[in-house]
Amino acid sequence: MSLLVVGSIAFDTIHTPHGSAQRVLGGSASYFSVVASHFTQPRLVGVVGHDFPQANIELFQDRGVDVRGLARVQGETFFWEGEYHRDMNTRTTKAINLGVFEHFQPVLPGEFKDSKLVFLANSAPETQSKVLDQVDRPELVVADTMDFWINHQREALARLLPRLDGLMLNDSEAMLLTGETNLVRAGHAVRKMGPKFVILKKGEHGAMLFSDEGVFVVPAFPTEAVVDPTGAGDSFAGGIMASLAADPERKSGRLRRAMAYGTVVASLTVEGFGLDRLRKTTRTEIDHRLEQYRQMMAF
Repeated sequence: MSLLVVGSIAFDTIHTPHGSAQRVLGGSASYFSVVASHFTQPRLVGVVGHDFPQANIELFQDRGVDVRGLARVQGETFFWEGEYHRDMNTRTTKAINLGVFEHFQPVLPGEFKDSKLVFLANSAPETQSKVLDQVDRPELVVADTMDFWINHQREALARLLPRLDGLMLNDSEAMLLTGETNLVRAGHAVRKMGPKFVILKKGEHGAMLFSDEGVFVVPAFPTEAVVDPTGAGDSFAGGIMASLAADPERKSGRLRRAMAYGTVVASLTVEGFGLDRLRKTTRTEIDHRLEQYRQMMAF
């Protein structure tokens, strides 16, 4: 099934206790697309500046990503620089330049308007709504959000939520949105705002799914080689959406299996700087790690 992602494409400069990487390819849509390319041929909508190398566009194309929705305009590509602390769970933003992404208004190519699965990566809720207005009859729409939009565009976010099938957000963001101090109550409260299901991301502590089937909890895959956590959440989303696109039959437990795939690909992402590890992995390796993950959780 056709899978559309709309989000940021960026240059990242990353510092961790394991080293640094300068101006590597990053952004939510980049991680999502590279992960999804292991399952399907995702459609990418984003914007880059005149400084964006053609080699990066070819990287997407070589992986089967449809880049007809990638716009190149005058200006600088979105840039972010951050430093992770020793525990690898907290980070400090050292520099940020939104560049051409600041005023980006996504326009879908005509060929993308029939997309059946749509992922709205983290951006302003009004922008996410405008993307939805351009899609004809999507079967599944999932969005990501963050504390900034909850604090500064709560009304626009409230209007968006009933239009979504699923919402992904961090555990702290769910409590901020709902005012609940208990994570389980927060998950149920977010669902009452409109989405059919809610996925709460808890970093190294895994994720929780709230849906009609109840509450489902997955731990993180226990990898020892955490080099760079950047993009783990976007990879998690890419694994979920792409596995659903590759397996369109609506079987019971389908979303739970997708969360397992998301967890596995996120564990691969953190084993290298930027997209390095994802570019080297294969679908066979992903499926092998999924089987390891399944055995770890069996009792």
